[in-house]
Amino acid sequence: MYRLFFNVVFKRLDPEKAHHLAFFWIRLASSVPGLRTLVAKVLAPQDPALRTKALGLDLPGPFGLAAGFDKNAVGIDGLSMLGFDYVEIGTVTAQPQPGNPAPRLFRLIDDRALVNRMGFNNEGSAAVAARLAARPLRSKAVVGVNIGKTKVVPEAEAVADYVTSTERLARHADYFVVNVSSPNTPGLRNLQAVDQLRPLLTAVRETLDAKSPQGHIPLLVKIAPDLADADIDDVADLALELGLDGIIATNTTIGREGLRTDPAKVEAAGAGGLSGAPLKARSLEVLRRLYARTGDRLTLVSVGGIETADDAWERITAGATLIQGYSAFIYEGPFWCRKLHRGLAARLRASGHATLSEAVGASNGR
Repeated sequence: MYRLFFNVVFKRLDPEKAHHLAFFWIRLASSVPGLRTLVAKVLAPQDPALRTKALGLDLPGPFGLAAGFDKNAVGIDGLSMLGFDYVEIGTVTAQPQPGNPAPRLFRLIDDRALVNRMGFNNEGSAAVAARLAARPLRSKAVVGVNIGKTKVVPEAEAVADYVTSTERLARHADYFVVNVSSPNTPGLRNLQAVDQLRPLLTAVRETLDAKSPQGHIPLLVKIAPDLADADIDDVADLALELGLDGIIATNTTIGREGLRTDPAKVEAAGAGGLSGAPLKARSLEVLRRLYARTGDRLTLVSVGGIETADDAWERITAGATLIQGYSAFIYEGPFWCRKLHRGLAARLRASGHATLSEAVGASNGR
């Protein structure tokens, strides 16, 4: 049904307009109490077998929505209603910014992929913090906050820019993510170099501790799939050195290798980050390398090309405690979470493992 709707309606719409329309419907449904309960009962049934403890949090399952869909924290409850076990909002910057000029979001349908050069369009950390503070107490959704650098801020002032967002958002986050891996903010990926990343993560960690003296706010860093293997090792070692809680791997790629889409269409989409199915192999490769380097000393969150329960199970057995998706949501629609959860529970039961935590890293020399 959804694929027919996608082909008849969404496929004909500009991708960014289709996103806003779909998100409006999600928020509208979640604003009606009886309807919200009914939709959640159908789309978000909780299987006790998938219960996951990670980052000091007790989650209904391991599958979250990656940052980028809800940049301004306007639809957290609606997205939880659809079955996401946690929602990562953002990327949020210290200053509000419009992002790059449109068009800036493109579908590569033959590859079940997206190209985006959104450019961290968001309302800024002050506005997002106020919205998070106003969330109803009944909401139980687990929320990750993903922050990035304001475009107009020079690279030399990046640490202060991240600290500003951290100060504003810390008390509203169940976990915190430093994004240094989007390809759409000039110079951002330079911050993945260890000599620049160390002072940045240290400052954010100190700010989180100062803003939440009563409890530890988990801190993770999100990295690009385009890093060289040696650089991945360096980031992993730095995360261990600084006592980070985890790493999210991976963000979008600037590569365009192996695509099935007509090259003219790929060229027309232009620059930006490629997400979706084409990232599957590299994201898995990065995950395996991180797990081999860190074992269970860090919580690894795998994202990039996850479409099916088989993909999810492969990431868990390769070393991921948590997994995330986004692009496949566009192609699979509102029943995606339910289908993935059911398949993942079936694979867990067939594996002989009692819990998902037992399965983490099982195929990666654990």
